[in-house]
Amino acid sequence: MQKLTLTRLQLSGFTLALLISVTCLAAGTQLARAQGLFETVIKVNDLSITRYELEQRARLLELFRAPGDPDKIAREQLIEDKLKLDIAESDGLILDEETVDLGIEELAGRAGIPPEEFIGALAQAGVDENTVRDFVRAGVTWRNYSTARFGRRVTVSEEDIERARMATSGNAGVRVLVAEIILPVDPGQEEIVREQAERFSEIESFQEFSFAARQFSASGSASQGGRLNWLPITQLPTTLRPIILGLSPGEVTDPLPLQGAIALFQLRGIEELEVSKPEFEEIEYAAYYISGGRSEQALTRAARVSESIDTCDDLYGIAQNQPPEVLERGSKAPNEIPQDVALELAKLDPGEISTNLTRANGRTLVLLMLCSRTPKSNIEGEEEGPTPEQISGLIRQQRIESFANGFLEQLRSEARIVEQ
Repeated sequence: MQKLTLTRLQLSGFTLALLISVTCLAAGTQLARAQGLFETVIKVNDLSITRYELEQRARLLELFRAPGDPDKIAREQLIEDKLKLDIAESDGLILDEETVDLGIEELAGRAGIPPEEFIGALAQAGVDENTVRDFVRAGVTWRNYSTARFGRRVTVSEEDIERARMATSGNAGVRVLVAEIILPVDPGQEEIVREQAERFSEIESFQEFSFAARQFSASGSASQGGRLNWLPITQLPTTLRPIILGLSPGEVTDPLPLQGAIALFQLRGIEELEVSKPEFEEIEYAAYYISGGRSEQALTRAARVSESIDTCDDLYGIAQNQPPEVLERGSKAPNEIPQDVALELAKLDPGEISTNLTRANGRTLVLLMLCSRTPKSNIEGEEEGPTPEQISGLIRQQRIESFANGFLEQLRSEARIVEQ
């Protein structure tokens, strides 16, 4: 019987053929993967969004630590970007690369690093430079287009400027009557709550807003249709004041992200007071944490604690023999207080309590008590507030954004959006 043998040359040829086959197979797999990355997954009218664009935008959002599900937000942003760029280009607005470079420089400046270092850091984390440029291009294009299209509709009166100036400087008394809707954001429900908040931001009537507050708001004011008492503007968080003062009665703010929630406010009324209300240098408050979130047991515990205390000092006795982390107390400058806490404190007088907030994804109830507010002293040489031009620009931009958001919703409702 003849033996079957392979010469060295035959063996080398066999090995080479095997290597070529494996290499071709690997290359084919990589090619298929690449082709899959660049296939269209969403059609927006006649424009395409590829899987690669979705993955890149989601990665960028992760690096920017954007709240919510990055995959879902990436999808929504890219759909809106296509609509924004399409309408802008059809009206003749196309950015040159130098303008995009300036936008990247502005974005990098917020991180406090040069543009080249910013782009390099993102590249090392897996985000292509073109992804960053597309992100900036869409944002700057829409900002410029919105200003060009809606700027003529926006007027800012001297009364608007003076009211905002007085409120932000504390030189005169202004109080506002607002209603609120606080929507809790449970894990996995971010997109649903965001869409719901966007709808509520378009409400124009007091009655409709009150109905929505009663049905959906998690705040204690829900039973009153979200209506709060008159509040001196100086008690509101500094960042919220110009937003509220930029509204006309009946208008609603854009959705405002809080820790574990989204807030909306409707302006009901505004008054100037004869006696000015002071700015505050420090706000002292206490937070007592109760496990169980908004369960019946936790709320009952909070009610018992509330009935048994009159001042913040009384909470030390309540927290005795418990872990030290259940009670937090201190004085902070207003701009150092978390936004959701600052909003609740704005509604309270010293000694009053709120149980509207939670922590740890809703598993911990916060019993919040206002201890005191320390008025800010008028120190000579104190930093001046914003100029009338700056105030006017801020109010103007907020109103332009309101028009632009409404127009974008119209574009989206008329678009053909097809998942491939």
